[in-house]
Amino acid sequence: MALRLALVLVALLACATCAADEAADAAALIASARARTLAPETYDGAYRVLAYPNGDVPADRGVCTDVIIRAYRALGLDLQVLVHEDMRAHFRAYPQSWGLRGPDRNIDHRRVPNLRAFFERRGAALAVSRDAADYAAGDLVTWMLPGNLPHIGIVSDRRTADGARPLILHNIGRGSSEDDALFAYPITGHYRWFPAR
Repeated sequence: MALRLALVLVALLACATCAADEAADAAALIASARARTLAPETYDGAYRVLAYPNGDVPADRGVCTDVIIRAYRALGLDLQVLVHEDMRAHFRAYPQSWGLRGPDRNIDHRRVPNLRAFFERRGAALAVSRDAADYAAGDLVTWMLPGNLPHIGIVSDRRTADGARPLILHNIGRGSSEDDALFAYPITGHYRWFPAR
Protein backbone atom coordinates (compact mmCIF):
# COMPACT_ATOMS: atom_id res chain seq x y z
CA MET A 1 0.00 0.00 0.00
CA ALA A 2 2.79 2.42 0.92
CA LEU A 3 4.61 1.62 -2.33
CA ARG A 4 1.45 2.29 -4.38
CA LEU A 5 0.94 5.63 -2.59
CA ALA A 6 4.57 6.57 -3.20
CA LEU A 7 4.23 5.77 -6.91
CA VAL A 8 1.06 7.86 -7.16
CA LEU A 9 2.81 10.79 -5.45
CA VAL A 10 5.80 10.51 -7.81
CA ALA A 11 3.44 10.45 -10.81
CA LEU A 12 1.55 13.51 -9.53
CA LEU A 13 4.80 15.39 -8.94
CA ALA A 14 5.99 14.48 -12.46
CA CYS A 15 2.69 15.74 -13.93
CA ALA A 16 3.00 19.02 -12.02
CA THR A 17 6.59 19.42 -13.22
CA CYS A 18 5.57 18.71 -16.84
CA ALA A 19 2.74 21.25 -16.61
CA ALA A 20 5.14 23.88 -15.23
CA ASP A 21 7.64 23.11 -18.00
CA GLU A 22 4.91 23.41 -20.66
CA ALA A 23 3.74 26.74 -19.23
CA ALA A 24 7.31 28.07 -19.28
CA ASP A 25 7.80 26.82 -22.85
CA ALA A 26 4.49 28.40 -23.94
CA ALA A 27 5.54 31.72 -22.38
CA ALA A 28 8.92 31.59 -24.18
CA LEU A 29 7.28 30.68 -27.48
CA ILE A 30 4.83 33.57 -27.17
CA ALA A 31 7.50 36.07 -26.07
CA SER A 32 9.66 35.17 -29.07
CA ALA A 33 6.75 35.49 -31.52
CA ARG A 34 5.61 38.75 -29.91
CA ALA A 35 9.11 40.23 -30.21
CA ARG A 36 8.81 39.74 -33.98
CA THR A 37 5.79 42.09 -34.01
CA LEU A 38 7.96 44.97 -32.80
CA ALA A 39 10.29 45.06 -35.80
CA PRO A 40 9.49 45.88 -39.43
CA GLU A 41 9.11 42.75 -41.51
CA THR A 42 8.37 42.28 -45.19
CA TYR A 43 6.23 39.31 -46.16
CA ASP A 44 8.54 37.31 -48.40
CA GLY A 45 8.10 33.64 -49.19
CA ALA A 46 10.81 33.48 -51.87
CA TYR A 47 12.85 30.31 -52.07
CA ARG A 48 16.30 30.85 -50.61
CA VAL A 49 19.30 28.64 -50.03
CA LEU A 50 19.68 28.51 -46.23
CA ALA A 51 22.50 27.56 -43.92
CA TYR A 52 22.05 24.23 -42.18
CA PRO A 53 21.42 23.81 -39.30
CA ASN A 54 19.68 26.93 -37.94
CA GLY A 55 19.26 28.46 -41.38
CA ASP A 56 16.98 31.47 -41.63
CA VAL A 57 15.81 34.03 -44.14
CA PRO A 58 16.96 37.63 -43.51
CA ALA A 59 15.67 38.92 -40.16
CA ASP A 60 13.49 41.60 -41.77
CA ARG A 61 11.65 39.06 -43.96
CA GLY A 62 9.39 36.10 -43.40
CA VAL A 63 6.06 34.34 -43.77
CA CYS A 64 3.69 32.67 -41.31
CA THR A 65 5.87 29.59 -40.92
CA ASP A 66 8.89 31.73 -40.07
CA VAL A 67 7.04 33.01 -36.98
CA ILE A 68 6.74 29.40 -35.81
CA ILE A 69 10.31 28.43 -36.75
CA ARG A 70 11.83 31.43 -34.99
CA ALA A 71 9.65 30.99 -31.90
CA TYR A 72 10.65 27.35 -31.47
CA ARG A 73 14.30 28.33 -31.75
CA ALA A 74 13.74 30.29 -28.53
CA LEU A 75 13.11 26.85 -26.97
CA GLY A 76 16.29 25.44 -28.50
CA LEU A 77 14.36 23.50 -31.15
CA ASP A 78 15.36 23.81 -34.81
CA LEU A 79 12.39 22.89 -36.99
CA GLN A 80 14.60 23.13 -40.08
CA VAL A 81 16.61 20.14 -38.83
CA LEU A 82 13.73 18.30 -37.17
CA VAL A 83 11.45 18.46 -40.22
CA HIS A 84 14.30 17.69 -42.63
CA GLU A 85 15.47 14.64 -40.69
CA ASP A 86 11.93 13.30 -40.34
CA MET A 87 11.27 13.87 -44.04
CA ARG A 88 14.51 12.09 -44.96
CA ALA A 89 13.38 9.06 -42.98
CA HIS A 90 9.66 9.21 -43.87
CA PHE A 91 9.31 11.24 -47.06
CA ARG A 92 6.05 9.56 -48.14
CA ALA A 93 4.41 10.54 -44.83
CA TYR A 94 4.53 14.17 -45.95
CA PRO A 95 2.43 15.97 -48.57
CA GLN A 96 3.61 15.33 -52.11
CA SER A 97 2.34 18.65 -53.45
CA TRP A 98 5.53 20.12 -54.89
CA GLY A 99 6.73 17.39 -57.25
CA LEU A 100 9.91 16.77 -55.27
CA ARG A 101 11.68 13.41 -55.22
CA GLY A 102 13.13 14.01 -51.78
CA PRO A 103 13.32 16.53 -48.96
CA ASP A 104 14.75 20.03 -49.41
CA ARG A 105 16.23 21.46 -46.22
CA ASN A 106 15.92 25.00 -47.59
CA ILE A 107 12.12 25.09 -47.82
CA ASP A 108 10.36 22.04 -46.35
CA HIS A 109 10.06 23.48 -42.83
CA ARG A 110 8.66 26.72 -44.30
CA ARG A 111 5.57 24.97 -45.73
CA VAL A 112 2.44 24.79 -43.58
CA PRO A 113 1.32 21.34 -44.85
CA ASN A 114 4.73 19.92 -43.90
CA LEU A 115 4.57 21.46 -40.42
CA ARG A 116 1.09 19.98 -40.00
CA ALA A 117 2.40 16.53 -40.95
CA PHE A 118 5.38 16.94 -38.64
CA PHE A 119 3.25 17.91 -35.61
CA GLU A 120 0.74 15.15 -36.34
CA ARG A 121 3.57 12.63 -36.51
CA ARG A 122 4.70 13.86 -33.08
CA GLY A 123 1.28 13.17 -31.58
CA ALA A 124 0.69 16.90 -31.05
CA ALA A 125 -2.68 17.11 -32.83
CA LEU A 126 -5.65 18.25 -30.77
CA ALA A 127 -9.33 18.52 -31.64
CA VAL A 128 -10.46 21.44 -33.75
CA SER A 129 -13.43 23.23 -32.23
CA ARG A 130 -15.35 26.51 -32.26
CA ASP A 131 -14.90 26.87 -28.49
CA ALA A 132 -12.21 29.45 -27.68
CA ALA A 133 -11.60 27.76 -24.31
CA ASP A 134 -10.10 24.77 -26.14
CA TYR A 135 -7.16 26.87 -27.38
CA ALA A 136 -4.38 27.40 -24.82
CA ALA A 137 -1.57 29.93 -24.94
CA GLY A 138 1.27 28.49 -27.00
CA ASP A 139 -0.93 26.20 -29.09
CA LEU A 140 -0.49 26.22 -32.85
CA VAL A 141 -3.46 26.66 -35.18
CA THR A 142 -3.62 26.22 -38.95
CA TRP A 143 -6.23 27.66 -41.28
CA MET A 144 -7.16 27.68 -44.94
CA LEU A 145 -7.27 31.25 -46.21
CA PRO A 146 -9.22 32.40 -49.25
CA GLY A 147 -7.52 31.24 -52.44
CA ASN A 148 -6.73 27.87 -50.83
CA LEU A 149 -3.71 29.27 -48.96
CA PRO A 150 -2.62 27.39 -45.82
CA HIS A 151 -1.70 29.52 -42.80
CA ILE A 152 -0.32 28.94 -39.29
CA GLY A 153 -0.10 30.97 -36.08
CA ILE A 154 0.50 30.75 -32.34
CA VAL A 155 -2.26 31.23 -29.75
CA SER A 156 -1.37 34.24 -27.60
CA ASP A 157 -1.72 34.68 -23.85
CA ARG A 158 -3.58 37.93 -24.58
CA ARG A 159 -7.27 38.07 -25.40
CA THR A 160 -9.68 40.16 -27.43
CA ALA A 161 -11.01 43.34 -25.80
CA ASP A 162 -14.17 41.50 -24.75
CA GLY A 163 -12.17 38.55 -23.40
CA ALA A 164 -13.99 36.11 -25.68
CA ARG A 165 -11.02 34.76 -27.63
CA PRO A 166 -7.25 34.55 -27.45
CA LEU A 167 -5.35 36.62 -29.97
CA ILE A 168 -3.12 34.99 -32.59
CA LEU A 169 0.56 35.72 -33.27
CA HIS A 170 1.18 35.27 -36.99
CA ASN A 171 2.28 36.82 -40.26
CA ILE A 172 -0.65 37.03 -42.64
CA GLY A 173 0.99 39.27 -45.22
CA ARG A 174 1.83 42.49 -43.45
CA GLY A 175 4.61 41.36 -41.13
CA SER A 176 4.28 39.65 -37.77
CA SER A 177 1.27 40.83 -35.78
CA GLU A 178 -1.01 39.89 -32.89
CA ASP A 179 -4.63 39.85 -34.02
CA ASP A 180 -8.14 38.61 -33.34
CA ALA A 181 -7.93 35.85 -35.94
CA LEU A 182 -8.73 32.54 -34.22
CA PHE A 183 -12.09 32.07 -35.94
CA ALA A 184 -11.52 34.39 -38.90
CA TYR A 185 -10.88 31.50 -41.32
CA PRO A 186 -11.67 27.77 -41.44
CA ILE A 187 -9.41 25.98 -38.96
CA THR A 188 -7.62 22.96 -40.42
CA GLY A 189 -5.47 21.95 -37.45
CA HIS A 190 -4.78 22.48 -33.76
CA TYR A 191 -1.49 21.38 -32.14
CA ARG A 192 0.31 21.53 -28.80
CA TRP A 193 3.99 20.58 -28.98
CA PHE A 194 6.40 21.07 -26.10
CA PRO A 195 8.75 18.08 -26.29
CA ALA A 196 10.98 17.18 -23.38
CA ARG A 197 14.53 18.24 -24.10
